Amino acid sequence: MLNRTFVHVPGLGSLTERSLWKQGCVTWDHYLREPELYNAGGVSVEGLIKELRESKEALVASRHQYFRERLGSRESWRAWPEFRRSCVYLDIETDGGDVGESVTCVGLYDGKAFRCLLKDEDLALFPDIISHYSMIVTFFGSGFDLPMLRRAFPGFHFDQIHVDLCPTLKRLGYRGGLKKIEKQLGITRGEDTEGLNGLDAIRLWRAWQRGSQTALDQLIAYNQEDVVNLERLAALAYDRLARQTLSEAGVAHLMEGQESFF
Repeated sequence: MLNRTFVHVPGLGSLTERSLWKQGCVTWDHYLREPELYNAGGVSVEGLIKELRESKEALVASRHQYFRERLGSRESWRAWPEFRRSCVYLDIETDGGDVGESVTCVGLYDGKAFRCLLKDEDLALFPDIISHYSMIVTFFGSGFDLPMLRRAFPGFHFDQIHVDLCPTLKRLGYRGGLKKIEKQLGITRGEDTEGLNGLDAIRLWRAWQRGSQTALDQLIAYNQEDVVNLERLAALAYDRLARQTLSEAGVAHLMEGQESFF
């Protein structure tokens, strides 16, 4: 979907993008080969050629900062397949407070391995670890996880492409919290974590502070399921939004033969 995307070009909106697709200009290369064939509205031919060449160069170089800036939060989902190999699914737990010191653990899953960074143990490694990734996927991370982490690590700047699945899935009609949406989609949890929520995570942390290893193990298992399930939700969101976007533009046939990630 990324190389079919034109809305990241300054001054080119979704209506013009749809018009380009309907004209047969369905990838960057189509336009670059024969720009004189297509009408891109108010964007000049020279300007669009320059932008699309920069887009191709940024993609080849895996320069995620370029796409983070150009796609913004609403269209960041379009870059998921191209950057999924450098993507981390992230979720935090807290002790109930709203300051940086309240972060108790950060769960990170890269599609292969899970790691939970704990307060007073290895949480301080977070800025270095996260800097190795090009994309972050969260659920309501824009409103909670990332602001909390900015407070926990003053001066640290997130430059990754951020896909927040809460508003992204809402565009597909899925509303409510993470656990509610998982159930709607048939995603189940283990016996030890089924029914747990954020308040339980606070309770478990406090029990661990009082010496309960069992509580910590359950907290980590709960956090692990949060981040591992985000990958499945990201795949679903990408597949369905890509199909919806192209269908609304009247070019649903462009999805034929495309790999399904969910």
